[in-house]
Amino acid sequence: MSEEPGIETVAELLDDEYAREILAATSTEPMSAEDLADVCDASPPTVYRRLERLREQDLVVAQQQLDPQGHHYDVFRAQLSRVTVDLADGEYSIDIERREPDAADRFTELFEGLK
Repeated sequence: MSEEPGIETVAELLDDEYAREILAATSTEPMSAEDLADVCDASPPTVYRRLERLREQDLVVAQQQLDPQGHHYDVFRAQLSRVTVDLADGEYSIDIERREPDAADRFTELFEGLK
């Protein structure tokens, strides 16, 4: 993502109970949308809408997993580490810190880019 989201966008996302629950749950371990629907007590379409909004702002990332039957599915991991809002000279500014991908994530991204 080339440009940071505005304070209104981030505030709107963090004001959303489902988005906050998704961020909290995926900050400890990657989770599938189905698992997130259970954790959030939400319908799958609701979870997918929130995931899409969070992905658009680069606050969560998707990673492909392989199940025992050989099928692929996505799990989601929070990228958000910290949000700081400053007020100076009548203007708000926002700083978003994202987690650095680990070596396995970087390898997966590299491999996916080769496909």
